Amino acid sequence: MCTWFYADRSNLSGFIDRAGRLPLAETIMNVMAKPVKMWGNIRPTDMAAVLAPNKQGNMAVFPMIWGFNHESSDKPLVNCRIETADQKALWKDSWLNRRCIIPASWYYEWGVLPSEAGIRIENDQPKIKKEKFAIQPEGAEITYLAGLYRFEEHYGAQIPMFTVLTRESVAPVSDIHDRMPLILGKDDLNEWISKDSDPRKVAKKAVTNLVMEKAKDYPEPKPAFMQLEFE
Repeated sequence: MCTWFYADRSNLSGFIDRAGRLPLAETIMNVMAKPVKMWGNIRPTDMAAVLAPNKQGNMAVFPMIWGFNHESSDKPLVNCRIETADQKALWKDSWLNRRCIIPASWYYEWGVLPSEAGIRIENDQPKIKKEKFAIQPEGAEITYLAGLYRFEEHYGAQIPMFTVLTRESVAPVSDIHDRMPLILGKDDLNEWISKDSDPRKVAKKAVTNLVMEKAKDYPEPKPAFMQLEFE
């Protein structure tokens, strides 16, 4: 799953600066009361720089808000399971017509490594405190998270909202969690956002060679409004 990610301005400034200069960014700031920052720790309901097709079908960068809103929940729906994205009404239209990419430096996951859990259990500590890990593709400066987007009306304005697709996790992430975001390779970005492509075919080429380390900025306050997945 993915409920926070980090955007390093030094590596992502090209995306962040272009998104921030668009009139849409000012609209989102005024309507949604969100700062046009888009770097550092990005949490649900924050504004982020997102890659999506423009009117000509070419890849462009846009500011979007993280999390779909739905009457079934009072929390933002920030993740979507890829296994059911083409079946459930909330996601299906976006899956077919509005796929996007969220450039990040890395994403965060909370968990406890098995060896550490074993040590703590042996020491009669039943309440195991989860730690925060930073995860990214090996050797990559940018982590391209696959997502979906749609437009929602807020106070009379059409605001683009995105969600991050998740899949079953692979090692080393599977040591701490059973889900992880769908991560794309740079060469597959254009195919992913194209309406003429088969998203499941692209998803099969997802990046799985990952590195994971304890996040250096831990601890941080955990948002109270995290909604992980729409089941």
